Amino acid sequence: MKEEAHASVKAERAFRERGGLLRTSEALRLGIHPRTLYGLRDAHRIVQLGRGLYRLADAPETEHLDLVTVAAKVPDGVICLISALSFHGITTEVPHEVYLAVRHGKEQPRLGYPPLRVFRFSEETISAGVERHKLEGVTVRLFNPAKTVADCFKFRHKTGVDVAVEALKLSLARGKARPAQILHYARLCRVERVIRPYLEALA
Repeated sequence: MKEEAHASVKAERAFRERGGLLRTSEALRLGIHPRTLYGLRDAHRIVQLGRGLYRLADAPETEHLDLVTVAAKVPDGVICLISALSFHGITTEVPHEVYLAVRHGKEQPRLGYPPLRVFRFSEETISAGVERHKLEGVTVRLFNPAKTVADCFKFRHKTGVDVAVEALKLSLARGKARPAQILHYARLCRVERVIRPYLEALA
């Protein structure tokens, strides 16, 4: 009994040292026995966010928990479009699912939670303009504001032209991106001719 209590304390300490979030594979690598993990879950000291992903029940809430959960489960994906706009504060849209970019040919990610909306990107476009943010001990990869604006114009038939235009206006007005940066990514995404008239109208 004393051994179990010691194992639980050690496991909780490992969670805290890593921002309150651990994958099962990480826990096993750290010497945490599956029995200890399931015991903590059954005692409601950790919460299962998805298959193989746990979070301390008393860890402080974060507004980006959905992004953290997806980044932990799909580390080679990149948060994109409306989810990235929301993170950067350049949209009035509220994403009800996580918008995720994955490489062409990659298997469709499957998560129980949160809901995902997956977009396929080429090797060139998924590698450009990627920022890395450390949130709750997890590295979250997402596109920078200028690249996200260009992507919104590229996928305007799926996310809406109004969303793209608003993102363009807000990114410039709030100093999140410069016209030259946006045009650079617009060329990469082959939407320069679409974006340029809007940029000129805002100049």
